[in-house]
Amino acid sequence: MSIVIPIHIHLDEAGMAWVDDTNVKVVEIALDKLAHGSSPEEMHFQYPHLSLAQIYAALSYYHDHQTELDAEIQRQLDEVDTLAAASADSPARRRLRQAGTFPAVKASSTWRTAWPQGIRRRP
Repeated sequence: MSIVIPIHIHLDEAGMAWVDDTNVKVVEIALDKLAHGSSPEEMHFQYPHLSLAQIYAALSYYHDHQTELDAEIQRQLDEVDTLAAASADSPARRRLRQAGTFPAVKASSTWRTAWPQGIRRRP
């Protein structure tokens, strides 16, 4: 008799790790842990469609592949910063600012205020 051990994680054709039977990426669970410090039990409360086993498997996968996943997280953050900077002075925003209906704000990474120190933040 063979024993089947569920792994709960699979890689897609692009090499992205996903939680089985969901459309949740492992990196999304890792980001929740990094940004909020949520325990697996808290994450399960927030995401009841994920089992505790799936959450623990995702966190285990993250820790086993932390260097690669942190690099992917950093790449995504850099892309967001690039897109935010490119849209900071769009023609529509300029018109709204001139009309006084759009605040003059600098494109920055202020949405990352509680970002963990393990991932490099850029000013």
